[in-house]
Formats: sequence, C-alpha cells, structure tokens
Amino acid sequence: MKINYKHYTLLALMACAGLGANAQGIMGGHVTGNIQLDGQISSADSIIGAQDVPEKLLMNARADILYTNGDFSAGMRFEAYQNPILGFNAKYKGQGIANYFASYNGERLSVTVGNFYDQFGSGMILRAYEDRYLGLDNSLLGIDVVMRPFDGVTIKALAGKQRYYWEYGAGLVRGIDGEVNFNSIIKSMADSKFRFTMGAGFVSKYEDDQTIPYPENPSFKLNLPLNVGATAIRADLSYGNWGLQCESAFKGQDPSIMNDYIYRKGQAQMINLTYSQKGLSANIQAKYVDNMSFKSVRSESGEMLYINYIPSITKQHTYAFLSMYPYATQTTGEMGLQADLMYKFKKETLLGGKYGTDIHLNGSVITGLDTSRIGGAGTYGYTTAGFTPGELYYADASLEVAKKLNSKLKLTCTYGYQIFNPIVEGHHGDLHHNHVVVGDLTWKLNKKNVLRFEAEWMGSDSKYDSNVDDKRCGDWIMGLVEYNFTSAWFVSLSDQYAYNDGVGNYYNLSVGYTHGATRLQLGYGKQREGLLCIGGVCRQVPASNGLTFSLTTSF
Repeated sequence: MKINYKHYTLLALMACAGLGANAQGIMGGHVTGNIQLDGQISSADSIIGAQDVPEKLLMNARADILYTNGDFSAGMRFEAYQNPILGFNAKYKGQGIANYFASYNGERLSVTVGNFYDQFGSGMILRAYEDRYLGLDNSLLGIDVVMRPFDGVTIKALAGKQRYYWEYGAGLVRGIDGEVNFNSIIKSMADSKFRFTMGAGFVSKYEDDQTIPYPENPSFKLNLPLNVGATAIRADLSYGNWGLQCESAFKGQDPSIMNDYIYRKGQAQMINLTYSQKGLSANIQAKYVDNMSFKSVRSESGEMLYINYIPSITKQHTYAFLSMYPYATQTTGEMGLQADLMYKFKKETLLGGKYGTDIHLNGSVITGLDTSRIGGAGTYGYTTAGFTPGELYYADASLEVAKKLNSKLKLTCTYGYQIFNPIVEGHHGDLHHNHVVVGDLTWKLNKKNVLRFEAEWMGSDSKYDSNVDDKRCGDWIMGLVEYNFTSAWFVSLSDQYAYNDGVGNYYNLSVGYTHGATRLQLGYGKQREGLLCIGGVCRQVPASNGLTFSLTTSF
C-alpha cells in the first residue's frame, strides 16, 4: 500500500486547521466519529454455488473521525479489509488511512484539501461519492473550492486524482461549475411563485498516452486524446405545484475499454416533470444516454474510476422478489421513461375508510438505442437513428396499496410485473417475464412491541439453465416473520424457496440489538448469488452460506 505519507500529511492538515481557528479567537473544538464492522463466515454449498473460503472469517471495518473547530474541520477514515467480505474486490485487501482532509467553510468561501466528495448537477459529468455497501469510493485527492461571491451565485472549482482501492488512478480530473438562483439575485423575483435556477459545468480529464494497437494494422497504434472534456447545462424551474428539472451533457471523443476504443462523441439528456399537492404527487422522467462512460483511466473496466454518474430512472424496490432483477444503468447507450403516482384517499370516504388509503403506482421502460455499426476500435463505432428505441432492456409496472385496518393493524399489498433482458448483465437468452405478489402485515401489539408478517410469490417464464447458471430463474415463494420488542431487540426469520424450474432454498435468521447509537446484528443462513444495485450502480454478490454480523456505533 503506497499511502504511508498520509499519516504525516493528515497531522499537518489538522494542525493547520487548529492553528487557523485559534488565530481567529475560536478555542477548543470537538471530535465526533462513527465505527462500522461487518464480518462473514461462509462454507461451501454446491446447491446454491457457494464456494469454499480459505480464510473462513472475512471482515470489513472502518472508523471515521471528524474534528471541528469553528469554521475549520479535519477528518480521517481508517479502513481494514482482512480479508474483504464476499462481493468486495480483492484489491481492497489490507488496512490503513484511506481518506483524510482539512477544510474551511466560511460564508462566502469553502476550501477542502485532501480527499473530498462533490458533484456537478445530477452528476452526469462529475460525481465523486462513496457507497460502502457497494464497495465503491470515487473520492478525489486534491483541492475543492466553493465560492459564493454574493447571494444566489455558487462557483465550484476542483482538481484531483481518484481513489483506486489503496492507490490513486493515473488520470487527472479538473472541473469548474457555476449555478445561479435568479430568485436570489433579482429582487423582484424574491417572493415570486416562479422559481428559476440555472447551472453549467465543465470537466476535463488528462491521461498520459498509451499504446493501443490499431486492429486493422497492428503496426500502427491508436492516436488517443490526452485530454477529454465533458460539459453540461441544467435548469430547475417550478411554479406553484409544478416543477421541471432538465440537464444535457456532452462529452468529447473518449476511446476506452468501455466502448471498445471507438471515437464517437457522447451525450446524455434527462428531464423530470413533477406535480404535488396535499395527498397527491406525480412525476414523469425521461432519459437518453449515448456513449457516456467517463473514466479517468481508459483501460479500467471495473466499477472504479468513474468520473460521472448516470442515475437510474427505474424504481428502487425494497421487497425481495421485486428487487431480484435490479436494473444497472447502461452508460454505453440506453433510453427510457418512468412515471410515478402517489395518491391518498381521504378518511371517511368510500375508498379511504376510517384511516385513509395510500396507493403508489409506478411504471418504467428502458431500451437500447437503434444503432447501425460502422466499425470497431479506431472508428466512430456506430450511428444512431436519433431518439428511436432499440432492443428492450427492462420494463416494470407496480401497484402498491397501503391501508390501516384498525389502530393496531396495517396491511400493504403490492403487485408487480417485470420484463428483464439478460443482455444487460452480459448474458444471452430469452426475456424473463415475472409476476410478483406481496402481502405485508404490521401488527402493533403495544408501544414497544411490533410483529410483522411478509409473504411473497413470484411466477416467471424463465427456467434454470446450468450453462447460464442464473439461480434467480423459476417460480418462488417466500415467508418472513419479524418481531421488534422493547424498542431495542428484533428477531426475524425468512425463507425463499424456488419450488418450480429453479434452484435453491434460502433461509435466514437475524437477531439485532440497539442501544443508543450502537447497533449489533447477527444473521445465519444462505445468500443467493446476484446483483446488489443502488441507484443504477451494481456489484456482483456471490452465493454464501453461514454467519454474518454487523456492528455500528457513533460518538
């Protein structure tokens, strides 16, 4: 691990922050932090495909420490992967200080040096962020400056290199972004029902040349651009109950392993129309993405070193079978629509009854682009037929009805229909058509004791094929019982069983205890192989069989 110098840099940064604070007459300061430890013991299981783990006990641990003193702050994160739990990249193996920073946050100026997270707009050209459950950390090591010269105007400028497990990627990322809130800078608009904000950003990444042979003539190498720029413009408008957010992004030629080293330029557009009032909210989203994979290292094909983030516009389901086939954003090319409606039938009406009734209706469809291939590496790759949809990637429709039956019972019923194309996960095969039914009953025994029952069924036209080895196929049933008592303890027992054309019986017993800011959870059972996705970003989770435990606390 090439990070030993961090220890000394961190101490210097914290010392400077403390001295700067004392120079302004602000004495003292305080320290806060949080600790998380996740462990796993897994044994082989040939039926579900769980492999033997030589280390037996796997563990991820982290501790975040933050020191604040007036407008100054400094912090660090210690991480240990000894060895990484299943599903986390083996390159995380090791331990050390993975994140450190010092910052000043004033009324008109904020400066952070060290590791930082930031994003421009929705993130389509830049988003440095972390998701510990995905094992993803795209923090930048460098400097981040935010200026607010006057009310309603924000200007950002940053430069740095992205974290790459225990090292940093070779590419240099630089960017500038500006945003104007017209209601703040134009006095006549201050109290207007019409709200208007605009922003624009530019990001450039620099990477040294690399020898990539030209496929048509291996004696030649591709002429790679050392600098690749991306720009975006966005607007946020609202009037009364209506809101409109839109953003367009464009990227220069960026041949990389993600697009087979083609020279086609990239673009992405997203629009979101919303309406809300008491008891009703609705929104429609549309997205178009064409060759917008943007990494700081052109030869990196994994989940790390993404400069940008293309959000998913499919619903993030929480129930087990509805989330069994999550959709991962296809940065190389996709287009889609999503509509969402939430409505509450009022109390003392025919459909509302005594306590009212909530309904949630959602639908989405994602397709590829209609393209015509020109060639491979070294060419423009393909042409598109404008905004014409191509092959169906994913479709989803769900209806959720939640109703309080009496003062102690609440019932939620959900129906979902999904179409999933295995090609989005790099597989071949027919489309999967799934019907899912969920019943969720919560029984509040008293102020401190709650009992919850959950039953799920999924019917699918997919059948298990050992050549593909997708263990999600077939028809499934599931049951879950969860008991929360004394406001501190909970215990849950669940079982998922593939009873037709599928493989596996996945049971799980969990026990948890919470005291103040500390939470301990133990689990034993089987985990199905599949994808864990959050916001359209996914990581592969292998099958496991055994014990898991998690401890979190803060101070």
